[in-house]
Amino acid sequence: MKLLLDQNLSRRLLVDLEGTFPGSTQVALCGLDTASDATLWDFARAHGFAVVTKDADFLELALLRGFPPKVILLNLGNVSNRRVREVLITQARNVSEFLLSASEGVLEID
Repeated sequence: MKLLLDQNLSRRLLVDLEGTFPGSTQVALCGLDTASDATLWDFARAHGFAVVTKDADFLELALLRGFPPKVILLNLGNVSNRRVREVLITQARNVSEFLLSASEGVLEID
């Protein structure tokens, strides 16, 4: 499954994620950099993306609306792009398993 990086995550992460999560993109590259969370949610669902974010509002949307889309919530605080990249690549197997799960809608990564 492909990932949709929220506006709080850099598009520069895509270069390193493409090999593991082909077809991934970032909201600004889709013209959605100023879109509401609800609009991003609808876009992700319509286009087969899982949302990767640091924004807990997506957790609330997942609880209210269910999934898809799936949400990967990064509870990392204010960290560098390098750290986000490391976490996503290190957790790639867990993320892939989560994306294949029929029963889980949210994955929180600390």
